[in-house]
Amino acid sequence: MLMKQTKKRWNSILWVEACGFSFLIGLCWLSEATNFPHLIFNEPFVGSWHRAVIRTVVLSLVWAWVHVATRRLLKRLYYLENFLLICSWCRKVCHQDEWLTMEKYFDSQFKMHTSHGMCPACVKAELNTIGDKKPDLRKSFL
Repeated sequence: MLMKQTKKRWNSILWVEACGFSFLIGLCWLSEATNFPHLIFNEPFVGSWHRAVIRTVVLSLVWAWVHVATRRLLKRLYYLENFLLICSWCRKVCHQDEWLTMEKYFDSQFKMHTSHGMCPACVKAELNTIGDKKPDLRKSFL
């Protein structure tokens, strides 16, 4: 669902960008067709469709460059938004501007209950710490 919303935002940003550049290209052609600069600024009118074509090509190239740059920026932004923010000290998770414990986060997001245990590497490290000092505790870990 989040992916659909993000794609929708991307498309709306790219559509606004496209509409803006299309408007500028339309103005180029409108100024050639209606003698608009002549009417406003009292300039002598010299119509040139070549000038409109060149402006259209230049604006289209700029539009393509801006479009590619915007897509790359949006892709990078989406990538960074997908990181799960976890506090380095207390290991709480930031979800929608609220800091939740890891257990509450998993329960609220995935409807998954959590429990605690030890991974094999931590068990091994703990056994090495205990060492020979307390042999009866070593047996309880195994």
